[in-house]
Amino acid sequence: MNIQTGNVIAPPPPRTLEDTGLTVVMMRNILLKTMFRRNLDTATALSRALCLSPMLTQELIDIARGQGLLEAMGTLHATSGNEMGFQLTDAGRARALDALSQSEYFGALPVPMAAYEAQTRRQSVRNMRITRDQLTRAMGHLILPPTLLDQLGPAVGAGRSILMYGPPGNGKSSISNGIRDAMGDNIYVPRAIEYSGQVITVYDPIVHTPVPEAEANPNSLRSADSMRDRRYVLCARPTVITGGELSLDMLNLVYNPTSRTYQAPLQMKSTGGVFIVDDLGRQADPPQALINRWIVPLEESKDILALQSGEKFEVPFDTMVIFSTNFHPNEIFDQAALRRIFFKIKIDGPNKQDFLKIFALIAKKKGMPLDEASLIHLIKNKYPTINNVYANYQPVFLIDQMIAICDFEGMSLRMTPDLIDRAWSNLFVRDEHIVK
Repeated sequence: MNIQTGNVIAPPPPRTLEDTGLTVVMMRNILLKTMFRRNLDTATALSRALCLSPMLTQELIDIARGQGLLEAMGTLHATSGNEMGFQLTDAGRARALDALSQSEYFGALPVPMAAYEAQTRRQSVRNMRITRDQLTRAMGHLILPPTLLDQLGPAVGAGRSILMYGPPGNGKSSISNGIRDAMGDNIYVPRAIEYSGQVITVYDPIVHTPVPEAEANPNSLRSADSMRDRRYVLCARPTVITGGELSLDMLNLVYNPTSRTYQAPLQMKSTGGVFIVDDLGRQADPPQALINRWIVPLEESKDILALQSGEKFEVPFDTMVIFSTNFHPNEIFDQAALRRIFFKIKIDGPNKQDFLKIFALIAKKKGMPLDEASLIHLIKNKYPTINNVYANYQPVFLIDQMIAICDFEGMSLRMTPDLIDRAWSNLFVRDEHIVK
């Protein structure tokens, strides 16, 4: 029987050691390393650490005992339900140290690549069904033209790549976050993956947000804990947000020469969720080079990574990539690159009516009373000086400026034409030559 969270089927638990997909030697070594590093000595504690059922953990312990690597301590733990304790023998400590010299990884058993690929298919970002109501609720804090949701809806529902472009300060980043919020459901993230004997850690508490699960009933034979693979963590669909700091190196496996382990790259951590590349064109690497790196993943839903040995291998690429830029796409991409991006959506600034709605909403939220004369002054006298080009960020900026001025002058919050002028003076930098 499979358990299901929303539309996602949980990874089935291994019923035998063979079901883990790992070699007995690898599991035994991780058991020894975990006992050595964490000073654990009972089957129950080791079961929790290895994320393996108590029965299979006991099987591993018995194998290690049979090889002379563990021995029973001969006493029962009163604080552990009168459970027998175990300790490393001299041979076991030597084997643990030898295993640690090859890889410092210990703790939760990794998931083999084939099992990870199968679970990725079960919870693919392309299997989601996003309705107009879901998207509208997620974007509820934004004032957007109705036609924009008409474009965003199919793009989000398809789970494909999106390029959002347009003038700065009009909510491209906020829309990206709204898309993430619209997803709403949860997926299972592996703590670590095994490929060719190497361990790649995937679960990252900075990226992944665990979802509390109902506590397992220790007296139940069909507890939720026993009905899914505990090597995975139930998390909200992840979001990775990068900006000008993104580099091509960050899209490769990260190898730690000290621990001799690998960490998954950013796009792999975002599997099943969203990868947002904000401010495209501000990175050290040119946009065309970044897109070239994504060509195979975007077209074939698979990525190619390399180990330190140079061996290359495929991993699933199942993430909705959202590129956001202030540049016109033709300025930073060739047509071949643009063809690989499934949806291209222009995000323009608001018209005057929507600008005033945004201004009123922000003022109410920040406790700034509206003043008709000040708004008329802003619209009739200030905006014509910039050809009546409105942007979504401007109401927040202007109101925050007036609040700062009122605080400094010791005045109650108010809006006046004079305060509008003072706030406006900080909105733009005057174009002038500065003698150096």
